[in-house]
Amino acid sequence: MHIVYVSDGKAGHRSQAIGLYQAMQRQSIEAVTFEEILIDQLPIFSLLLATFKQSTSAVAQSPDYIFGVGSHTQLRVLLLGKVYPQAKTVIMMKPNFPFTWFNYAIIPEHDGVEASAHVITTKGALNPIVNEQRHQKNRILIALGGSSKRHQWNEEKVLASIDEIVKKHPQADIILTTSRRTPNAFLVHLNESPLASHLHIFPVEQTPQGWIFEEMQKAEAVWVTEDSVSMIFEALTAGCKVGVIEIDRVKEDRITLSIDQIIQSNLVSNQTSIEMLVEPHAFKEAERVATCLLAK
Repeated sequence: MHIVYVSDGKAGHRSQAIGLYQAMQRQSIEAVTFEEILIDQLPIFSLLLATFKQSTSAVAQSPDYIFGVGSHTQLRVLLLGKVYPQAKTVIMMKPNFPFTWFNYAIIPEHDGVEASAHVITTKGALNPIVNEQRHQKNRILIALGGSSKRHQWNEEKVLASIDEIVKKHPQADIILTTSRRTPNAFLVHLNESPLASHLHIFPVEQTPQGWIFEEMQKAEAVWVTEDSVSMIFEALTAGCKVGVIEIDRVKEDRITLSIDQIIQSNLVSNQTSIEMLVEPHAFKEAERVATCLLAK
């Protein structure tokens, strides 16, 4: 079984495609191979010509599935589906084209689309994480985001939450990391505060690729600021107890609503004590989607 992934080069999009590919690889009785092709290698005009020839030199092996993530991949996925009509087209987003033009659209529930013959809905975006069952008691990870289109960083609120987490877990190993959106001044202030002596602080600039996913495998609990939606779902997939640190909202939309919904549905909690966090669920969205695709 061969998968061609039409890539826009974005790491977050690639993570979704790799997550689904690896889940299919784990479940399939036959070998599954993966070929990534950047959109620059697939000019639209060349693909239009290729639909008449039923082949293109850009693709090394005839695919069984064609994946795309991101708006710039949609038309290319559709056209490749015409070049290779035996392949199933899979777009991992709410597409701008009619859903029925693709074999499957994999869409997060917060986009408000009903599941159907062509639509598989998911809780959050897919990712390649698997729970490796290596979680250590009293090991805590705090992952901080920053301001976004819908959130405004509030240093006072974040420091108050960290202070509560530290005070409630005097015996815990507490690792704290930032993101590229975390204000530089925040770390300066944190390092000057009494809290710093209770934390192992790893600024994002000092962490190698994959570091945070390894930390999630070791943490009993992960607290994430509510702007970092993908990271909340990654921590759930890793099998951690997950706490949400509230920051100010600039506006309410489908993303903020999805955070409220996962708190209300007891997937995560806004409590600051491990004992008050929800016990980890078997959260395996990529596995569930892979099962759906392979069964059809």
